[in-house]
Amino acid sequence: MRIVMKFGGASVKDGKSILHCARLVKKFWKDNEVVVVISAMAGVTDSLVHASKKCCNDPSPGFIKLFIAEMTKRHYEAVNDAVRNEEIKSKVHSKIDKLLDELEKVLLGISYLGELTPRSSDYILSFGERLAAPIFSASLLSMGVDSLSLEGGDAGIITDENYGRAKPLAEVYGTIKSRIEPLITIKKSIPVVTGFIGVTKNGNITTLGRGGSDLTATLIASALNADEVWLWKEVDGVMTTDPKIVPEARLIPEISYQEAMELSYFGAKILHPKALEPVMRKRIPVRIKNTFNPESRGTVIKEGITSTKDIVKALSLIERVAIINISGAGFDFAEIMSEVFERLAENKVHVIMVAQSSSELNLSVVVDESDVGKAMKALESITNGMGSVTCIRDVAVISAVGAGMAGTPGVAGRIFSALGKNRINVVMISQSCSEYNVSFVVKRDEGAKAVRVLHKEFELG
Repeated sequence: MRIVMKFGGASVKDGKSILHCARLVKKFWKDNEVVVVISAMAGVTDSLVHASKKCCNDPSPGFIKLFIAEMTKRHYEAVNDAVRNEEIKSKVHSKIDKLLDELEKVLLGISYLGELTPRSSDYILSFGERLAAPIFSASLLSMGVDSLSLEGGDAGIITDENYGRAKPLAEVYGTIKSRIEPLITIKKSIPVVTGFIGVTKNGNITTLGRGGSDLTATLIASALNADEVWLWKEVDGVMTTDPKIVPEARLIPEISYQEAMELSYFGAKILHPKALEPVMRKRIPVRIKNTFNPESRGTVIKEGITSTKDIVKALSLIERVAIINISGAGFDFAEIMSEVFERLAENKVHVIMVAQSSSELNLSVVVDESDVGKAMKALESITNGMGSVTCIRDVAVISAVGAGMAGTPGVAGRIFSALGKNRINVVMISQSCSEYNVSFVVKRDEGAKAVRVLHKEFELG
């Protein structure tokens, strides 16, 4: 079999966990061709975000020195735990020193300029994966497994210039195939590729958005015609909902591409929202597996309706969102709608949900809370004095997802009846044409309660 394995989060929180993952890879590599995709060590990307903002807003050379020292200490400790060969260990230490020297210079530049552009932000965030990949590869080498680390650009992940949410270009599949396939077929090596990052045609580093390592893995799988993608997480697979909200949440053994996409798009953190697109066209299954329970079958995401015995299969929750309302009378609503989405797209505002009143006098869009400022600024003049643009904050989006909902009468009625009985007010409603998903908005402080109510209503536990 040809397998693409992706590791991230708690799977690579330190050197001991990296060593554990490398041993897993060696075990499966004996009878298979394997490509590894690696995320930054747990918490490193958040630290890089914090450091870049602090250097921009509150420049302090002392802070930069301390930050680099902490990053050096953490990654050196990881090397010492994950790599047992002293010669290999020394080479990785040198690589880390070079990367962190580069990072220090970038942060100093940001502090002098007092400006953090999307391009420079992507460059800074890339260091998490660029530091982790050589450590993982060195761990494999020290076990006698031939391996090399590749940055996203080296592996052929070529993207547009939409920094922060870069999109892979159409030619990416051919580029990846030409660069990686010889390594696994001729050299019998294990490439360890940095997830999350790519490069533009001009060679500038980009990022694919948080969780983008999943997308890196599926892009590579599609390019190589892999048999499966294994996304190693710290959970057994896709659950009926977040166990932190509902402790009785259970594992879903199989789920369709469309169901998984709906869940990931509407807040389930198990998967990057666009990660399934590259593998769907080639019908490559994606398996969610638990790094710390590798014998568990996990959840398989594959083509077609896997089961309809559960009308609602899973529930997701997005808490940090807001509703933007565009309302008024006397204007051409079709033109207004066109301009709304054009302006939001130009300003890179992520639209989660859309609803329109039957009278065509009101359009509501749900956006990420972080996008509210630029969304309001982009839309503030759109009604030309004939209407208004307002914002409702402190709301949450809940989605009920399941192939069994299609063609089943009364699902929406059950959902809203159960919410009504528990005195939970619904602010906004949206349903997909596929009938696989019903999404609605409630007050943020009622979001978790609504999930618990519906989980019990549809007996998902």
